[in-house]
Amino acid sequence: MQRICVYCGSHAGNRTEYQEAAYTLGAEMAARGIGLVYGGARVGLMGAVADGVLSRGGEVIGVLPRALFDIEVAHKGLTQLYEVESMHERKALMEKLSDGFIALPGGYGTFDELFEMITWAQLGIHNKPLGLLNTAEFFNPLLALVEHAAQEGFISQYHSSLLLVQAEGAALLETMLSTPARPHLSKFADETPPLEP
Repeated sequence: MQRICVYCGSHAGNRTEYQEAAYTLGAEMAARGIGLVYGGARVGLMGAVADGVLSRGGEVIGVLPRALFDIEVAHKGLTQLYEVESMHERKALMEKLSDGFIALPGGYGTFDELFEMITWAQLGIHNKPLGLLNTAEFFNPLLALVEHAAQEGFISQYHSSLLLVQAEGAALLETMLSTPARPHLSKFADETPPLEP
């Protein structure tokens, strides 16, 4: 695994644990020779994870739409910063550059990016590992919602287990590195009910 894409908030959040966990994850990635692909900002958890990787001499690639340069405050110390035209182009390039994905605490943007990658995995567009860094049990309500959707018949058991969850960055990286690639959806077509005519 050469690079992991990290989705996270452009704010620091209300707990010091969030920023500490983001920085530590970045440092742990760099210690394993894993580069970072992320949204390109120097603020919030985004800046913290980038700084963590850079603190150990790791590779950091940012992808930032031009319209967000002032809002998200582009990080100046990156290995490479891609300027793109749209959020759609940003997400597609981040996926292309990455061998796996991790979501840290964040807001609507983080949820959007995470669920798009889960959906792409469900559709067989990629079979890269998806991790949640569940710092201070931030993602517990989201995991409960996924479980509820599975119980109500909207997510198959196979797809409800796509997310690899750990509370510590080092443990999450080890889980992702040791988890075999999942087969694409086409091999589980029998789990998808046929469409009504």
